Amino acid sequence: MTINAPGYLSPLTKEQSESWFRYLMSWFYSGDAKRIGIMYIIFSAFAGFIGMALSIMIRAELATPGLDLMSEEFYMTLPGMHASAMIFFFVIPCYAGFANLILPLQVGAPDMAFPKLNLTAFWILPFAGILAFSGYFLSNAPQFGWTGYPPLSNSVYSPQLGADLWLLAIALVGTSSTMGSVNFLATAFNMRCKGMKIFQLPLFTWSIIVMSFLVLVSTPVLTSAVLMVSLERLFPATFYFFSPQGGGDPILYQHLFWFYSHPAVYIMILPGFGLVNEIIPVFSRKPIFGYKVMVYSMLAISILGFVVWAHHMFTVGIGLNARKIFMFLTMLIAIPTGIKIFSWLATIWGGSLSFKTPFLFSLGFIAMFTIGGLSGVVLAATPVDIQLHDTYYVVGHIHYVLVAGSVMTIFAGVYYYFPKAFGMMLNERLGQIHFWGTTIFINVTFFVQHYLGVKGMPRRYADYDPEFAFLNAVSSYGSFFLAAFQIVFFVNIFYSMKNEKRVGKNPWVDGNTLEWTVDSPPDHHQFHEPPVWTPIERHHGPHSPSAAE
Repeated sequence: MTINAPGYLSPLTKEQSESWFRYLMSWFYSGDAKRIGIMYIIFSAFAGFIGMALSIMIRAELATPGLDLMSEEFYMTLPGMHASAMIFFFVIPCYAGFANLILPLQVGAPDMAFPKLNLTAFWILPFAGILAFSGYFLSNAPQFGWTGYPPLSNSVYSPQLGADLWLLAIALVGTSSTMGSVNFLATAFNMRCKGMKIFQLPLFTWSIIVMSFLVLVSTPVLTSAVLMVSLERLFPATFYFFSPQGGGDPILYQHLFWFYSHPAVYIMILPGFGLVNEIIPVFSRKPIFGYKVMVYSMLAISILGFVVWAHHMFTVGIGLNARKIFMFLTMLIAIPTGIKIFSWLATIWGGSLSFKTPFLFSLGFIAMFTIGGLSGVVLAATPVDIQLHDTYYVVGHIHYVLVAGSVMTIFAGVYYYFPKAFGMMLNERLGQIHFWGTTIFINVTFFVQHYLGVKGMPRRYADYDPEFAFLNAVSSYGSFFLAAFQIVFFVNIFYSMKNEKRVGKNPWVDGNTLEWTVDSPPDHHQFHEPPVWTPIERHHGPHSPSAAE
């Protein structure tokens, strides 16, 4: 359908209004995985903007000692709602968008296995997002953080209606993720093109497979936990899952929560690994180093991710022997992660490098994710973790993992796959400005937080001792500039779509998985003829230059 958009200041005629309405409805009701994927990414961008705004409010308050801009009660809602926006409504849905956009193309499928289920999984998310943040408009948002620990989350300490709606929203997010994961697995296993064996799948598809298994195993545990908290809140004299006065145990909630939330770290990282696995070989002009080793390392990370949850609980009084076991397993998970970093560096080494924006974001990810991983190994040591628990060292660590990890790979993926999704290139100069500004100010914002934590500054406090003032100011101003550079990204999108530098099937030239063999953007069912995985591709693997020929 062709839409003739009027000028920005011109009123829409009746025919134009009807045309726009039909066009929007064709997206909202579409079963096309590519359109659903783009809607996921647009939704996640809105959620990311909200999360970024909340983080700016946090850093604005912490720029100087004292309560300057808001009450302590309002401030206490910000860390939890910021984390909720970024984790549940930005990172996880954004990767679901990439999976919808790329996975069917990579395996040679005409669409996702269950298109209607796919659309339903998406539309649950905006509803859940409205519920999660409606507390700011109805009564007050929850003040117990994104972890929702009892007794802080029970009806005595958190009587707000917003808390009940937040718990319901988290259960709905888990439902959406589960539905999406079933779809990804069914598509990858049952709809592969003729001749494509399991160990010939592209590494991004492998990352979505592993992520989907993590979601299916861990998410029901979180859903059960938040439903039990909801029952305690709604029927406080009937259910005592976590209330000691009725025989419950608040530590049980922590076990359930972290059994989900530590694998959730890898749910938010593994698809990023997959994107980097696609980008680095293309811009190094070399096959990925150790394809099967990369697959096995993802599987090892997923398995170990389920057996290290209690390293978040070293301060709750678990036994010494249990602490030793979880400390050892936490350090062990660094091995498959280190293997992946080694494989990326080995792929880059000796390659004919092209420093385009997707490659730069991938390199920035490797460097800063390594810092986040090393600080995680520090926290794995029980005596150190006890000293640094609930300090700004933990804040610095998790942001190096998720901001310098997940967000950098998301930007890499957007710059890499934008021409495939929309048939036009993003501006390279604006992309590089965005990369350098983002990389510099991520480090300015979060690196000093490690030192603040070592010096003893606690997290989730609205005020602090004046001895921490200088480094807090550095972190706050770094966050302001970091947010400002994200404007460059959106300017790039609007500028590029206005100028429309059209591209062909394979704008990066060396892209040689199946998505680069179809038009940009692809048609509804993408492949005009069912693709066949050729003997050359089977022999050389999905990233071989000869396979591209």
